Amino acid sequence: MLIVQKYGGSSLADETRIRTAARRIAGLSQQGARVVVVVSAQSDTTDQLIAKARLLNPRGAAREMDAYLAAGEQLSAGLMAMALGAMGCQAVSLTGWQVGILTDCVHGNARITGLDARRILRELEDGKVVVVAGFQGISPTGDITTLGRGGSDTTAVALAAFLGADRCQIFTDVDGVYDRDPRKYADATRYGRLSYGKMLQLIGGGAQVLHDRSVELAKQYNLTIEVLSAFSGAPGTLVGP
Repeated sequence: MLIVQKYGGSSLADETRIRTAARRIAGLSQQGARVVVVVSAQSDTTDQLIAKARLLNPRGAAREMDAYLAAGEQLSAGLMAMALGAMGCQAVSLTGWQVGILTDCVHGNARITGLDARRILRELEDGKVVVVAGFQGISPTGDITTLGRGGSDTTAVALAAFLGADRCQIFTDVDGVYDRDPRKYADATRYGRLSYGKMLQLIGGGAQVLHDRSVELAKQYNLTIEVLSAFSGAPGTLVGP
């Protein structure tokens, strides 16, 4: 079984949360699953990087911003691979370009166009958990590109689709998709299952649980996304046909 999991910034905010995620991943690997993990930058990292860049150049070139901002996810990938290693689980961290995520040339808002899966398949064949820096890829000109805020969701869905994964799980700080923000409204209702169209409608209304392009890509490949809490064992929400 091949499982793709994505962990958002709040799920990796500190070493305790990284270890919690790593234990879940290591458990799957020990049970015989092949696991690909996509990670976002830790909470607030991207905003902090943007603020530092603007102190030097308020209108920095889009290409350079992509090269710079991609570092946030790379830091998370390295930390996750080291956490897994400390648990006796073989793991390798890879950037978007190392894992073969191909995009167009639109810096700051690139679209994924394909995957050169040779490296990732080789690492899986060697029995390793592959930890991928989300939110990034490489353009036809060989430049680092980023996919827009929330783009790590799209990285995970793209990898699941192109690799033919059995499951695609998005771990976040809420246990599924709600009709309203459960962190603000105590009477918010969780959906057990949503169609792609309904999910896109919620995103259009301001829901930030999933990146819109991840849902569009899942629809294109008829892939079901599981939205789950990184902190509880609750069932979550299925987004699919």
